[in-house]
Amino acid sequence: MDTKLDPSRDDLPLMANTSHILVKHYVLDLDVDFESQIIEGTIVLFFESGKKQSRSTKEPCRTESNEACRFRMPEPCHSPVTDTRTFSPKTRSNDFTICGKGEKDTSGKDGNHDNREQASGISSSKYCCDTGNHGSEDFLLVLDCCDLSVLKVEEVDVAAVPGIEKLTRSPKLTVVSEELRNQIVCELVTLPADRWREQLDYYARCSQAPGCGELLFDTDTWSLQIRKTGAQTATDFPHAIRIRYSTKPQGRSVTWTSDQSGRPCVYTMGSPINNRALFPCQEPPVAMSTWQATVRAAASFVVLMSGENSAKPTQLREGCSSWHYYVTMPMPASTFTIAVGSWTEMKPETCSSNDLAAERSLSPSEADFRYVGICGHMEYPCRFQNPSATTQEIIPHRVFAPLCLKGACQETLLQLVPPCLSAAHRVLGTHPFSRLDILIVPSNFPSLGMASPHIIFLSQSVLTGNSHLCGTRLCHEIAHAWFGLAIGARDWTEEWLSEGFATHLEDVFWAKAQQLDPHEAQEQQELKACLRWCRLQDEVRNSPEEMQVLRPNKEKTGHVSDSGSSVVKHGLNPEKVFMQVHYLKDFLQMLLENIPEEKRLELSVENIFRDWLESSGIPQPLQRERQAGAECGLARQVSVEVEKWIRMNRRPRKRKRRETEKLFEKLLPDQLVLLLEHLLEQKTLNPRTLQSLERAYRLTQQDAEVRHRWCELIIKHKYTKAYKDVERFLQEDQAMGIYLYGELMVSEDSRQQQVARRCFELTKEQMDRSSAQVVAEMLF
Repeated sequence: MDTKLDPSRDDLPLMANTSHILVKHYVLDLDVDFESQIIEGTIVLFFESGKKQSRSTKEPCRTESNEACRFRMPEPCHSPVTDTRTFSPKTRSNDFTICGKGEKDTSGKDGNHDNREQASGISSSKYCCDTGNHGSEDFLLVLDCCDLSVLKVEEVDVAAVPGIEKLTRSPKLTVVSEELRNQIVCELVTLPADRWREQLDYYARCSQAPGCGELLFDTDTWSLQIRKTGAQTATDFPHAIRIRYSTKPQGRSVTWTSDQSGRPCVYTMGSPINNRALFPCQEPPVAMSTWQATVRAAASFVVLMSGENSAKPTQLREGCSSWHYYVTMPMPASTFTIAVGSWTEMKPETCSSNDLAAERSLSPSEADFRYVGICGHMEYPCRFQNPSATTQEIIPHRVFAPLCLKGACQETLLQLVPPCLSAAHRVLGTHPFSRLDILIVPSNFPSLGMASPHIIFLSQSVLTGNSHLCGTRLCHEIAHAWFGLAIGARDWTEEWLSEGFATHLEDVFWAKAQQLDPHEAQEQQELKACLRWCRLQDEVRNSPEEMQVLRPNKEKTGHVSDSGSSVVKHGLNPEKVFMQVHYLKDFLQMLLENIPEEKRLELSVENIFRDWLESSGIPQPLQRERQAGAECGLARQVSVEVEKWIRMNRRPRKRKRRETEKLFEKLLPDQLVLLLEHLLEQKTLNPRTLQSLERAYRLTQQDAEVRHRWCELIIKHKYTKAYKDVERFLQEDQAMGIYLYGELMVSEDSRQQQVARRCFELTKEQMDRSSAQVVAEMLF
């Protein structure tokens, strides 16, 4: 195993040996401490042996100094696990608490030790290397892990759980062995779907069971490696283990920041390194698992998570609350999301009886009733087999944001959620998930939105202007419930599979949500296609060819090593997160709507792979289609308006403001974007024209897409009077502002460069890491 991977190189390694053993369920028990910016606690992993069996997943250990063979056996932790015999739903798995702090280990929390220097986080850890009778013959469990302090790894004595003998063939457990414990876990993870509540209860009780022996472990930059002396195959390895660990403040899966009200908060997102800096896990997308999590934080905070239940806080003691969530649909670990902050639930000022009827929760009898044999996936409590779910157009939903954004949420977002959910249902049918939380995340969130099971993050940028940007983005993220979550790629390099479909569907959903007639819907979709075409051309001109390929692994897509490990091509390249090609190189609309049936029959999977997914640049079929296509009516209207502005710019004359406004037509938001992009092609626009342009369309009050183009015009033409608009955008719309930093610097204008550096100084401490790295390279 290569333990000396360079963390700055482009390809992201997925180290977990998923071919040998698979995690079927995670139980997390965590405390969130905003003072130290650490999440700490335990995670219990329940395994099922994979198909392949291996005596070892590493090279033979030759000497005691072999780097890959230094396993750590940490000293006992000061806070023992609660004995299962005293277990109750409200009992904590440990006294390792943040609320009402007890004795804690604090070593390694200053961030000065990396994983290789001090994996256990305990300065007095013992080191040992077994090179005798077993050595490398022991099975090695490899988990994806980065930026974590692992304190202790132990086997869990699931046989000690009262009543667990029901999962065995023995009426009474007399002789407890490794084989019996593994048999119990095997029975537990394979319980039929209609016993999911019982299964979750057993998982919780087993996670509280005492330990029955510490396991040897070591870490390198990207993985946690665990073995048990004498366990030579995955079948012999303990099938339930507990890992005590803590995150690090600089961990790349966890973002500690402040919300728009200045209150501390933390959120996680499964990129760019997925969730390995949040908890040790199996990151390859083939590793599908369920989870449940208990999270404690100060009582003033709200904990949101990817979970099927709308959790409510349980008061543990004064000043501390506990939240519990669970998921029964097997999902990749990277889709797990958590957000803790002083969020306020936003509710509409009025709620109609129709809305209440549509959003009713399913009764227990309805929720447990399943049809068998409809779906072809692994067995779990699937909503697609639930007849009541098929008619539920609007699933129960909640909206959370800092209190200061209450007005914006009520004016825009709250009114859009029901029609967008209903539109998605009318197009695709049953919602894959039973409920939805929507959170307006802090200003440093690096994109306009992100979808996870049961929860969507939205940037504050979507709340400005009219409802168009908010509606389209919401539709895009709702579409990910089907494409990206319920249906996902076998290879994390294939973002086109989720983003391409979601981009196509956002137009379809949004047209239905607006109740447009077919002609209006077609016009708006053609206008959107025109805008995407322009952006795709621009990106192809200004990005490396290798970054334009949607299927970089080509015929090896989905292939893994014998152990199950793989790499994500360009996964560590900070520029990758700003690429739009997997959104824009969208052949679906052309394929489904514009190509006649007789021509469509000539297409093949091989041709699509070659032309659309495995080549850089713009596919020839798309170029021919765009060149042959007539300009839509909405785009023609923009062209007329552009000519007016060009004429006005050439013959500048003073007009009264009201006369200027009458001269120009009212445009839709996407039309405004197209208008400004056309005007960006003009070599010179004088200040008077720019002033009239802003007044005619009230550009500073438009949505973020329009304001971004307005800022580009300001920078290009050095319109100093409006530099404040650029500064505001860079600070409040960080998800979209990266390109503007480059424009400010490339002009080599000292005043513009001063604007860029001043804004970066104000935001860099809170800025997303990848964004900050890219901007810093532009500025210095």
